[in-house]
Amino acid sequence: MHEKERHGVILSAAQDRPVVTVVELCSLTGASEATIRRDIASLDTAKKLRRVRGGAEALSPKPFPGLAGRPFAINKTLNNAQKQSIARAAVELCEDGDPIIINGGTTTFQMVHPLASRRCQVFTNSFPIAEHLLKNSKNTVLLSGGIVYREQNIVLSPFENDVTGNFYARRMFLGAQGVGPLGVMEGDPLIIQAEQKLIGQADEVVLLVDSTKFENRSSLVLCPLERIDVLITDEGISDRAAAMIEAADIKLIVAGPSTTKEDAAP
Repeated sequence: MHEKERHGVILSAAQDRPVVTVVELCSLTGASEATIRRDIASLDTAKKLRRVRGGAEALSPKPFPGLAGRPFAINKTLNNAQKQSIARAAVELCEDGDPIIINGGTTTFQMVHPLASRRCQVFTNSFPIAEHLLKNSKNTVLLSGGIVYREQNIVLSPFENDVTGNFYARRMFLGAQGVGPLGVMEGDPLIIQAEQKLIGQADEVVLLVDSTKFENRSSLVLCPLERIDVLITDEGISDRAAAMIEAADIKLIVAGPSTTKEDAAP
């Protein structure tokens, strides 16, 4: 790729996000880090962008967009009883001292209440989860760094060298926008980018979804079903959805209103 073409790619990428990193630009252009750093310096001198530590930003960035999907405040009012049952079953998988990741979401947020009696090491990208556990439990809490998305109350980092890679988890608990034959689906590429990094840090991935999520679809696939080790849902799951989960060799846990019953795939 010629210099003029690289500059066009760099300027376009800088307009597309708050900060574009050198690593991302190397991937986009196929150029070396040294070349990209020279390009950024040249564009900074020409006052076409602003050089920052580890990358570049636009001189006049677009207003920062929100994430796709409903805000946290609205989502937390939907299917609340089912989410509480699912969260209780999820916490039953945890033992004191376990290092766990809890991804931000309204179903995973319900884990904070049964976790009040535990002492786990919790890594999360959710402000509400971190705040509640700090105030109401003796769990150790590690909050990820990055940009705060107010409507969803989560923190996502555009950088590769964030603290995510330094935390090992016995289990990761996450929700989803939808679940189908192609896999676990989300509505925003930034959420997918963050969750894929987190998934790589856990021995076991536990998906928490109420039964309505089996009817939802999105154009973005987070991961294939086979990447999920355990799926916890409510009693509204259809026979068809249960068969799909079991065919993927996922351990299925169906959470009732006050108790949980476990149905392990053969």
